[in-house]
This record gives sequence, structure tokens and C-alpha cells, in this order.
Amino acid sequence: MSESIREVTLRTKGILPVQKLKILVNAGIISGVDGFPIEENQFQPNSIDLRLGTKAHRVRSSFLPENETVDQKIKKLHQYSFSIEDGAVLEPNCVYIIPLLEEVRLPHSHYSMQKNLFNGNGADELRLYSEENLTAKANPKSTTGRLDIFTRVITDRSHRFEEIEPGYHGKLYLEVVPKSFPIKVRTGHRLNQLRVRHGHTVLSDQDILRIHGSDTLLFDGDGDPLPLSAIKVNNGLFMSVNLRADEDDILGYKAKKHRDLIDLDNINHYEIADFWEPILARDDEHLILEPEAFYIFASRERCRIPKHLAAEMIAYDTGSGELRTHYAGFFDSGFGGSVSDKGARAVLEVRSHDVPFLIEHGQTFCSMKFEPNTEIPEYIYGTDIKSNYQGQGLKLGKHFKQK
Repeated sequence: MSESIREVTLRTKGILPVQKLKILVNAGIISGVDGFPIEENQFQPNSIDLRLGTKAHRVRSSFLPENETVDQKIKKLHQYSFSIEDGAVLEPNCVYIIPLLEEVRLPHSHYSMQKNLFNGNGADELRLYSEENLTAKANPKSTTGRLDIFTRVITDRSHRFEEIEPGYHGKLYLEVVPKSFPIKVRTGHRLNQLRVRHGHTVLSDQDILRIHGSDTLLFDGDGDPLPLSAIKVNNGLFMSVNLRADEDDILGYKAKKHRDLIDLDNINHYEIADFWEPILARDDEHLILEPEAFYIFASRERCRIPKHLAAEMIAYDTGSGELRTHYAGFFDSGFGGSVSDKGARAVLEVRSHDVPFLIEHGQTFCSMKFEPNTEIPEYIYGTDIKSNYQGQGLKLGKHFKQK
């Protein structure tokens, strides 16, 4: 270990930005498995991409490990296993468990001295000075959600998906369930990402309103800042769905069934019409969703994430309707640009369960929660990195040919 990472100090609470994530990697708290070191291009402003490993396991059902390891659960539910090193197809509505190429060794507590956080002899010690424990949370990447690939990170002996508790030392596994299309994956593909938190400091509704007043978070469809009186907050910032456009404009897309596979290596490759039915503007500005069909829509509002914040879009509350919206939850610092850029629409991935469901223009559809970064990230979304969805309107995943 280099002298520069024998001590890590976290004075402020929030999401760890890229420069702190790199320190955790150098310290061995986040690492690649043997033969697969962490790569520089895995780092995002507020997260690190997670990579698929070398083998996939087809299992009978989803599960949570509870008091067992993931491997023990796989043995109980195992159907067959296969290599994905040279590419392999995952079929729709089948459950696959894929060990990832990353492992984590989170400190057991936030005491000043943490020992044995990584492989090596007892001489290596890391002093972690912090107010609270480090935890981590995973979420699908934007492209994963737009392809209707349902994914969740699982850890040993956990009773919750996606969340990694203080003191967890071990492997990460990804549950993968393609829903609309067969997908071809291979070792190294990145379907999910991981954020690390120091404490848990979600901004209050009053904080959100204060920030919007001085550093605009939401704009209307024309790019004008929304007045405070139009901002809806209730344990997060609410956004609505857009079903209004000029004549013949496309409002959304519905996934076609029984399509050819999508190879995740093929960027800007597939014809939209082969996989999606366009939904055109209507005078009545409403739509009835078919049960279990998958739709892509855009938010009515345009949003932006200031560089000192990170955000997560939360799935729709089933108390307001049997919907699942937005599989991919993380929004990085800098999304939507500066105030002068007037934000970008959020893309909503939507499925109605069990029954047909009516949606109308401007209907409240999703909630955005904000957390501070412990520091301003050394680079932000869309500015210093190639970001696929900066300034987006209604936009499908990067694998489809864009007009």
C-alpha cells in the first residue's frame, strides 16, 4: 500500500465522488477478482461500474440469501451453468445469477483504525477517519433499464437486494432477467453500478425547495424554470409523464414481443422499428397501458443535477397504481448541464402489472431523491466524460440507431 492511502479521512457525509472511489480501490476496499483489476473507465462521477464475470447460472427462481451464501442458494435452485467469456444468450423471463468481477471489503465500523481490510500480511493497516460507517448501494445503468433488463445485485447472507451493509467482505452477484428481448452478454459487460455512502443524508423537502430557488432543479418543457409554487415534494421531488407533443410526434415506445436478440456489443446498430412500436401524439393526451407490456416515455419536466448533489429516481409507489417505473435509478452530478442548458428530460421505463392502467399527461409518475456528495466530483456527467444521454429528450438505449 502506498503511503498516500494509509489514511482516509471523510469529514463530510454523503455520496463518495470519483476521486474518493479511486482511493477506496487503491486501498483494496473495492477490488477486481484475480486477473481482472479495476479499469480506469469504470469510474463515473458518483459510482463505479460493475462487470459481468465469466460464468452464468440458470436458476429456477429469484431469491434472497438470508442466512446462507449466494453460492449455497444457487446449488439449491441450480438448473445449468455456462461460460459467457466468448458471449452467450440470455433468454427472456429466465432468471440468471452471474458472479461479478468486483468484490468489496467494507470496514466493520467507523472507528479510527481498521485492520485486515484486504489480503496481505498484518503489517498493512488502513486508518479510516469518518463519522459513520461506509455502506454501498447498486442500481442498473441507464441502458440496462431501457433494454428492459431486470437486474439486482445480491450479496451473501443479505435480506435486501442492491444494498451492501457495513463490514461486508465478499463477492458480488447479479441477478439478470431479460424481459422483452433475448440479450447476448459476455464477460466484462456492465449492467449495474455501485455507489458508496458515508452516512445516509437524503435532502429534506425544504432543502430541495431552497436549492431549487437558487440553483434550478426543474424546468418546464420549454426550458423555463418552474416556480416554487409548481414544485411537488413529499420525501423527494416528484416528476410527471409527458403525453403532449406536436402532431405526428412520438410520445413513447412500446416493446415488440418475440424479437431477435440484442448483442450488447453492438452500439448504434439496431433498427428501432424492428424492436419498438412508436406511440404517437393524441388529442386526448391519455393512454391505457396494456398489462405486462413495456413502455418508454419521457418526463414532462426537464431536470438537472447540480454538481454538488447526486440523485436517485425511485420506483413508482404501488399505492398510487400497479406500475413499475424507472428501473435505472442513479442520476450523476452534472446530468442536465448547467442552469443555462435548461436541463434534460428523464426517460421513464414503465410496466403496468396485472391490469390495464390509464395514464394522463402531467400525471405524477416518479420521485427523485437527492443526496450531497462528500466533495465535488473531479469530473461530472456530460462535461469531461462521454455521456450517452446528456441533454436527452425521449431517447432509446444506445444500441439502437438514433435519428
